Amino acid sequence: MDIPLEAAFVCPPGLRIDWGHPENCADRLPMTTRSKRPTVSEVARLAGVGTTTVSRVINGSTRVDPNTLERVTRAIEKLGYMPNQAARILRGARTRTIGLLIPSIADPFFSSCAEAAQAIARVNDSLLTVITTQNDPHVEIENLNVLMRHQTDGLIIAPANSQSPVLRDIVQRLTVPVVAMDRPLLNAGISSVLADGFAGAQEATQHLIEHGRRRIVCLTGEATLYTIRERIRGYRKAVESARLPCILDTSIRDYKSAEYAVQSMMSEAEPPDAFFTLKNSTTIHAFEALQKLKIAIPESVALVGYDDFELAATVRPSITVVQQPVDEIGRIAAEILFENLAQIGVRPHHMEPQCVQLKTRLIRRSSCGCSVLAG
Repeated sequence: MDIPLEAAFVCPPGLRIDWGHPENCADRLPMTTRSKRPTVSEVARLAGVGTTTVSRVINGSTRVDPNTLERVTRAIEKLGYMPNQAARILRGARTRTIGLLIPSIADPFFSSCAEAAQAIARVNDSLLTVITTQNDPHVEIENLNVLMRHQTDGLIIAPANSQSPVLRDIVQRLTVPVVAMDRPLLNAGISSVLADGFAGAQEATQHLIEHGRRRIVCLTGEATLYTIRERIRGYRKAVESARLPCILDTSIRDYKSAEYAVQSMMSEAEPPDAFFTLKNSTTIHAFEALQKLKIAIPESVALVGYDDFELAATVRPSITVVQQPVDEIGRIAAEILFENLAQIGVRPHHMEPQCVQLKTRLIRRSSCGCSVLAG
């Protein structure tokens, strides 16, 4: 039994295909040419230009007269011409793919960054390939090598270790542009887009101090990460400037470790009167542990978290957080990458690297002692 092509093809989610009808296609191409792929020569003949000009248009060159560009574009659309991507890659043309290496897509921060970067890739007629590293330097190197074997045009990466000499050496040998996102790759000579974690943490801690809190515990895990170290530095600066004790616990891995830390500290002779948590998962765990122990927030202990999350404004009490410009980080990183790609013939290492540092924002809610209306 013959199966219609429409029935045999499974359309991927988000992709719309217009199958059309033969009677609507009759005026597009002669019967003799509809059965084969249109060629560059046919596009050139219809547009009245040479094949070199057509190739320039296909490859996104800016050295094409606007009127000529319009004629070639119309010819491509009329003929339904599609470049042979495999052949273009063999000739050294761009693959129109961008690699994004992030720790996890389960983390709302990185998934939002990925969506913002994807929007910029789409505008630039490119596909974004997202690969996760789980903050494992070995997995990171393996995945980076996979992307380069697929001849990715450029990379956006959130380095697992900002001081890794191995990653730095690999990146410096690459002939494609690389942009660091959320965390820099130190001494690699590449652009980076970061949020100012030091200033954000300092402001949040100072806010707790202004509420009269004097024993402020900083709860975190992953203390080797650049972002966490910067937040710890901001916390330290605030408490030391106020001549308050620095109470730092970097043991938090999951709910159990957070519950143990909170319960132990609240049982001390001098319990803390505030917690500053440096990651949204740690904020959630600490909040749940305090609720389980029936410790009143903010009356007995205040809570401020780093990174906003969906339920922070709806739980009771609502949670004060340091909000990062997540979409901006992903968008600007992708924009810088495509700016570098537009520099035809210039090696990315010889370009002046940009260091973009974005401001955070303290979202005041109830858990710090502010009124709900203040958020």
